[in-house]
Amino acid sequence: MSIGMLEHINLTVKDPKKTAANLIDLFGWHIRWEGASMDNGYTVHVGTDTQYLALYATGNPRESKEENYKTINGLNHIAIVVEDLDALKKAVMSAGFKPYNFGHYEPGHRFYFNDQDGIEFEVVSYNDQQTPFYEDYIAK
Repeated sequence: MSIGMLEHINLTVKDPKKTAANLIDLFGWHIRWEGASMDNGYTVHVGTDTQYLALYATGNPRESKEENYKTINGLNHIAIVVEDLDALKKAVMSAGFKPYNFGHYEPGHRFYFNDQDGIEFEVVSYNDQQTPFYEDYIAK
């Protein structure tokens, strides 16, 4: 039996180029491909050489009125592992997003933020150098 590996997640967003630019700035990713796609849409693949997010927009996307965590087939969040959680917190704030729900759990530390489309990202670090007391971490 072979073990599967996650290659990509496809998301509908308002502006794939803007979302990709934010993810490049925050996580150091790069654009793997971009171009016209189905239903007169546009797609940007942004990520690493092995994993990426496919950011898709059609000509007339609709806002969801459902809460993801209570909807079957809803996307709850996307978790990204980083080395320096404090640097990412600062970058998230500089990008105009608000970090929240800071926490420490074995074996790591994390916080969340929502992007301009309301997509929730969890940022995680398993670096032993991170502050174990998240109350102090929030105050930085």
